[in-house]
Amino acid sequence: MSSASLVGLAAVVLLLGLAFILVAAESALSTTSIVRVGSMEDEPERRRERVIHLLEKPENILNPLRLVIVLLHLAEASVVTLLAARHLNAGGVALVLIANVCLVFVVAEAVPRTLGILHADRASLTLARPVAVLVGFGPVRLLARLLIGLANIIVPGEGIRSGPFALPAELIALADAAFEDDVLAESERDLIESVIEFGETVVREVMIPRTDMTTIESNLRVEAALEVTSRAGFSRIPVTGENIDDIIGLVYVKDLIRAELDDQEGGVVGEMLRPPHFVPETKKVAPLLREMQRDSFHMAVVVDEYGGIAGLVTLEDLVEEIVGEIVDEYDVEEPLVQRQADGTLGVDGRMLIDELNDLAGLSLPEGDWDTVGGLVFDRFGRVPREGETCDCDGYVLRVERVKGRRITRVRVLQPSETEKQQATAERVDQ
Repeated sequence: MSSASLVGLAAVVLLLGLAFILVAAESALSTTSIVRVGSMEDEPERRRERVIHLLEKPENILNPLRLVIVLLHLAEASVVTLLAARHLNAGGVALVLIANVCLVFVVAEAVPRTLGILHADRASLTLARPVAVLVGFGPVRLLARLLIGLANIIVPGEGIRSGPFALPAELIALADAAFEDDVLAESERDLIESVIEFGETVVREVMIPRTDMTTIESNLRVEAALEVTSRAGFSRIPVTGENIDDIIGLVYVKDLIRAELDDQEGGVVGEMLRPPHFVPETKKVAPLLREMQRDSFHMAVVVDEYGGIAGLVTLEDLVEEIVGEIVDEYDVEEPLVQRQADGTLGVDGRMLIDELNDLAGLSLPEGDWDTVGGLVFDRFGRVPREGETCDCDGYVLRVERVKGRRITRVRVLQPSETEKQQATAERVDQ
């Protein structure tokens, strides 16, 4: 065998070896997670940080890796074809190519991919350095981005940019499957689902609406302000200037008490304001929670797209989105959802449609409205009167309580209950 053929065989072995390493790295990095790597306290912190840095933006590492793997496979196949063509006839070349496909599939795909999945954490830590060097090479990253851009033109969408990562719906389905298999308790399943859905929730869905806000005028004296706060039961209250759309600050009850103890009951609230935090109603609650933790504030004023005050959101509102309703010994609020003796549901008008559907197993329609009260308004097209009913996709919604222009309580009759009540009414008429 000539020296050129020996060099060619050495190149085939080298290319297969590099493909083996990169396929194992791709599989391991796609399988492991930042949490798992971060919890490996027996490993040096520097190695863990290197993997975590790669996993923070997985699309920046997986796309270049896949590109290089494809190039290695093509180069190996080309070298094998040239060697076979030099020493064999057409039939021999065909057999060699078939054998090479089997070899590449086993040695450079199936085996390293399986090892990467079985030993994802260790493989990620071991291969993080060479992967970081490879994906940090400018030409490789640039070529990968150009090809991904071409793919996005052919097939528009976010899927190619983001890569094949689990969607929230898939994670929720996994939690449900784990619950069905008795791997998770119901409370654990609900908590996992709440955390996943938390990332998609916007402030508008959890805020205290403008109509339910308790505010204090800036010219109110300390003694009078203390009476308002004691009746409301809040530790922080927004302070208004000319009107409710003019929130000029927050007043803390502890500041009012301190002023009273210092014999300053005649002072006005406007002299002891704390700066307010304003957030848009479309802001995601996850970054808002991080801001509250970082900047140490517990309340934010929610602003709509026109600059008006839409409502108020507190740290407790955000935490309740994860762990559920938090009720202390002084809360006497009516439950948001309550099963009645006749099987119907008494629902607070502020109840979110998706939460009610999940909690009660209903299928009420979702649309431009967020709450049950908004759905009823949409169906009537006006402010309904107490006792009025409307049909809604097989359900009957009865308005039980209206406060001003707000629908505060709705009775929901499910299809089977509606049929029973209709049958009862028919028998009475007969």
